[in-house]
Amino acid sequence: MQQIRAAVCHAFNEKLKIETVQLAPPGPGEVEVTIDAVAICHSDISFAEGAWGGTLPAVYGHEGAGRITAIGDGVTGYAPGDHVLVTLIRACGTCEPCACGDPTHCATPYDRDNGPLKTAEGSTLSHGLACGAFAEKAVVHHSQIAPYPAEIPAASACLLSCGAITGIGAVVNTARTRPGDVVVVIGAGGVGLNAIQGARIAGAARIIAVDMSEEKLAAARDFGATDGILATEAKPWSAAKKLAGRGADAVFVTVGAIPAYDTAARYLAPGGKLVAVGMPHSGAKSSYEPVILAATGQNMMGSLMGDTILKRDIRWMVDLYQQGRLKLDELVTKTYPLDQINEAIADTKSGRARRNVITF
Repeated sequence: MQQIRAAVCHAFNEKLKIETVQLAPPGPGEVEVTIDAVAICHSDISFAEGAWGGTLPAVYGHEGAGRITAIGDGVTGYAPGDHVLVTLIRACGTCEPCACGDPTHCATPYDRDNGPLKTAEGSTLSHGLACGAFAEKAVVHHSQIAPYPAEIPAASACLLSCGAITGIGAVVNTARTRPGDVVVVIGAGGVGLNAIQGARIAGAARIIAVDMSEEKLAAARDFGATDGILATEAKPWSAAKKLAGRGADAVFVTVGAIPAYDTAARYLAPGGKLVAVGMPHSGAKSSYEPVILAATGQNMMGSLMGDTILKRDIRWMVDLYQQGRLKLDELVTKTYPLDQINEAIADTKSGRARRNVITF
């Protein structure tokens, strides 16, 4: 076991503590990645708030980029020094979802409490989101990494590990948005901006951003939105239909806010899709009139990590970035050292940041 510095959550809704922990060497099928950058995702914050339970103490962080520094038995196609992304998409490759091309819903359980991390004293330290990337190094399964070109700044590349694939994938993979579609994106934060980019890349005719902030609506236009509507309007769905001339083919809720979910279906055209991307806390509930869904043929679906297949999707997203067609650098609001992770989290919770990134 080697010693590394990590941001540890000891109690829900309290600040993370920077301390020395123990990290095991990679076992069979695993790799060790020295983290160069890891973004602050709202999912990490929700876990640290106790929104979805879990064992404490824990090290969270799942939107990382770094370099391979050790390789376990049975791992092929990678070498020390390779630049890779670190994601929470852990896939066994053999269960039914994996065999059907759905690795984000791998059915093989993983015991996070018996992962590679231990406290300095050798007691249990939960391997949060199967990554534990709020640390100098992470040991993960080889299915959780994907290569990226060294010339891409790590602070930008790490956004491909979650924010980019979640937003773009929801549009392209989950909803299968087509040229000419009308798309509404509720929430113009980090994931929402990527959903907007995905709709632009897919050829949507109208991309309507809905948010509480004029500033965020302006940013949405920079990323490809054709229109912006304030959620504070009396009936923003009516304004959206007036702009597009009809209802939306797809509505993406990219925030974990129940009011957004309560009104999302009102934007839809007959046969349209409501795609749940943002994740409210466990126990939070929304309500709908099922008769409307049945009578209009509308659909409701969830999208976890954009239904991403890493070996397929990272390659083309990197290519789009290199062509100048995918914005990543512009998503980074500010970088912080690990010692200032609580400041980065506080700024993220304020809603001002697109993505704050911890750099090493």
